[in-house]
Amino acid sequence: MTKKRQNWDSKLGFILAASGSAIGLGNIVFFSSNAYQYGGGAFYIPYFIALFVLGMPIMMLEFGLGSTTRKSLPMAMREYTGRKGEFIGWWSVMAALFITMYYIAILGWAFTMMIGSFGSLFEPGITAPFTPFTEPTPEPNAMVYFFNTIATWQPLLFIVLLWLINLTILRTGTESIEKAVRVFVPTMWIFMIILVIRGLTLDGGFDGVMYLFTPDFEGISDPSVWRGAFSQMFFSLSLGMGTMTAYASYLPRDADQVNNSMLVSFLNCSFEFLAGIAIFSLLFVFALNPAGTTLSLSFFVIPQGINELSSTPWVVRLFGFLFYLLIVMAGITSSISLIESPASALMDKFKISRRRALTFIAVPAMIGSCLFALPQIIDPNLSGNGTLGLTLLDLTDHWVFNYSLLIVGFVEVLLVGWIFGAENLRQALNEHAKLKIGRWFVVLVKYLIPLILLVVIVTSLMSDWPLYGSAYDMPGYTWLPVFIPIFFLVVSLSIAFMLTQKKNRT
Repeated sequence: MTKKRQNWDSKLGFILAASGSAIGLGNIVFFSSNAYQYGGGAFYIPYFIALFVLGMPIMMLEFGLGSTTRKSLPMAMREYTGRKGEFIGWWSVMAALFITMYYIAILGWAFTMMIGSFGSLFEPGITAPFTPFTEPTPEPNAMVYFFNTIATWQPLLFIVLLWLINLTILRTGTESIEKAVRVFVPTMWIFMIILVIRGLTLDGGFDGVMYLFTPDFEGISDPSVWRGAFSQMFFSLSLGMGTMTAYASYLPRDADQVNNSMLVSFLNCSFEFLAGIAIFSLLFVFALNPAGTTLSLSFFVIPQGINELSSTPWVVRLFGFLFYLLIVMAGITSSISLIESPASALMDKFKISRRRALTFIAVPAMIGSCLFALPQIIDPNLSGNGTLGLTLLDLTDHWVFNYSLLIVGFVEVLLVGWIFGAENLRQALNEHAKLKIGRWFVVLVKYLIPLILLVVIVTSLMSDWPLYGSAYDMPGYTWLPVFIPIFFLVVSLSIAFMLTQKKNRT
């Protein structure tokens, strides 16, 4: 007997869950980094174009797949595009699982920094077992504290704790997810608004905001600006991972997915704007450079800015704690969706219980998360990432996050646009939409979006030549930059193929 599919208790619960999935670690800091690198306000023009040309249409597509079929991504793709579509769906789910593993490892480090805010994070005299950091620092130094932390086994305890928190939130499905996001998502907004207010009240903080919103129009002619904007939008909205389709599958078939897509997209982008204001106002005052990776901004640069916020130690510690609590909460609202994507797919395919599906996922994935936090020092001079765990994370993030999601999105829109038919999907979306979408949706899905994604993928590959990570000084581990992408492709594609070949249980 087929078990009745779960439903969200309310539309608000779904919107909070979907927006919480989209709002994650990258939204808080990566947007600010991209905006800085690509000309401040000039980044907003391609960013908004990417929102309307790429972001919202693909979200409508993924929401539509979930709500019209009431199935997760692999089974929804199979229903509309056949076995090849199911294969792409499973590959998307496998990519989401790899991302989940290292994402929770990053949250483990953030949890460590959160605890360290009331410990030695904002104290001088820190050392780390790496050549540049063996002497005690005269001032508080977040970078030294971070590298000292990842060279210990402590983060693994927090990684296991975070996995248990995720599994607890997911234990009953939509009911427990909705309870969690009703607390986490509004709290994230409150904390971010507090950071904005504090940043704007600093002397010179408003100048940082003016830089963020003042366009340098010469930068718009740079192709990398457009590539950065389209990549940012795809990642920012959690597209290509099956999460949005899984969440939408718990909605009734008559849900207005056009409206839902716009709401989630605008909530996500609004949060990014707030984060940009908070970070630019904070870092601009203290002449800190917001360019960098998500990791360097989160763990090196922003804590240095927080350290300058006040001469009162407890104020600095409180803001540090709140910032990392914000990071952890935003990360959890994203990680629960990343786990729900494969869990929902396994339940749909094999008709197994939620508890069993989560067990199948959590056991190997928890081990994988711990591998990304291995404290073994393989690069004492810090020419690369220092520890084995961080090196594995860096290489996996680069190849899985930067390429698999874009490739999945590219194939996904091709299959839906040309096999199922973009016009058929448009009609299905319009059937229950108050604001009807026009023929432009068909043109975008069939032609423009695949072209944009193909250009981004090809130009990204060109920029990665020679092989990413090959310059790292890692005696005994020089094979890792080649091994990691091959390992991901072999494992993810093999499992996707095997799951596709398995017969559905009814």
